[in-house]
Amino acid sequence: MKRRILLVDDELAILLTLKAVLEINGFEVETAASAREAKSKIKTGPYHMVITDMRMESDRAGIEVVHAAKKADYNPAVAMLTAFPMAGSEWRDEGADQMLVKPMNTNDLIMQLELLLVSHEDKKRKQPGHVHEMVAEKATTRKTAPTKA
Repeated sequence: MKRRILLVDDELAILLTLKAVLEINGFEVETAASAREAKSKIKTGPYHMVITDMRMESDRAGIEVVHAAKKADYNPAVAMLTAFPMAGSEWRDEGADQMLVKPMNTNDLIMQLELLLVSHEDKKRKQPGHVHEMVAEKATTRKTAPTKA
């Protein structure tokens, strides 16, 4: 199964270039050219990851996309893409899992995205009530439950 990514950027050249790079590396990519379009697509998801430019139609447009992604039931990994990174960890306080700084070497980008996807899935599995935990718990309960002879 291909991992689905929603890529959001208002610069068409960046959007199309990154889409091509990600698709060449085995991702299924949908694009959005604005925060409004991205928020609409997030609602219809699901995506494994949302990558959004930080500054688009407004300085906070990327933050709006991050917040929408974090509210999604399917809990995607979220990366912010920018040429002007926020100071300190403000981007993390806004809910992003990763900050990607433009321009970036293609191999470095793919490696960072792969690492983010793996670490994000690990975190999801460790959350109380996660589906995998419940399935494992039921299997353990069945094995240890007394059987009738």
